[in-house]
Amino acid sequence: MLALLILDVGSAFVYPNVSKYKRYDPKMSSMMEYRIRQVRAEGKKIHIIRKWVPFSNISPYIVKAVLIGEDDSFWHNSGFDVNGMEAALEKDIKTHRLKAGGSTITQQLAKNLFLTPSRNPVRKLKEAILTWRLNRDLSKRRILELYLNYAEWGHGIFGIGAASLHYYGVPASRLSPEQAARLATVLPNPNIYSPTRPDRYVRRRSDIIYRIMAKRGIIMPDYEEAMNPAKEKTPEGKPAFPGESTAKTTGSGPSSFLNFTAK
Repeated sequence: MLALLILDVGSAFVYPNVSKYKRYDPKMSSMMEYRIRQVRAEGKKIHIIRKWVPFSNISPYIVKAVLIGEDDSFWHNSGFDVNGMEAALEKDIKTHRLKAGGSTITQQLAKNLFLTPSRNPVRKLKEAILTWRLNRDLSKRRILELYLNYAEWGHGIFGIGAASLHYYGVPASRLSPEQAARLATVLPNPNIYSPTRPDRYVRRRSDIIYRIMAKRGIIMPDYEEAMNPAKEKTPEGKPAFPGESTAKTTGSGPSSFLNFTAK
């Protein structure tokens, strides 16, 4: 049994081929497959929706909000947040429960792509190995792009492309600061909390994230006008910059759309 256990954990050093995820965007993740099995076991159906969005077409607001809410040291850590893990462990010891978080975005990506939500020690060891490999083989930008496209945002809703359309009816490129803060807030428990039906927890935490974004200068007055000068017009009603189109960009870009019902 011990040999099998060591073999199981050790396999995470070579499988899967993490390097291929530099360019590979799988249609299904381990977490999606887990949700399908979970719902089927309950005799129900689940409608999986995921819309791939390139990093360049994702609103900077949701990028910043997710980093603030989930992993504020992301750009500088090695895939692990030691301080966060220590704080989570202390909380677990005080409450006598193995529940508190402390996971970085890279750890969450490892779980979402390759593993399941199980909290058993073997799964956690494999998560640590896969996290180390992801951080070694992929760029930070690519890790964040994959995370935002495979994160779970509700029952059958995976990825920021599907989440922004489902909750707010806009593409991921057009999310407002307030919408981004609420979407980031529900990430830890997307099947319990909703960004469009916020309870006290969601309102308070999203307000904190929003205020941090504002304090750091992420939210600035007239942001849309500054980023889209073609919208500005002269007193005569003509575009302020001749030759620029005044059409609203949707940021749709090339993307893949996964939409199916598992029975």
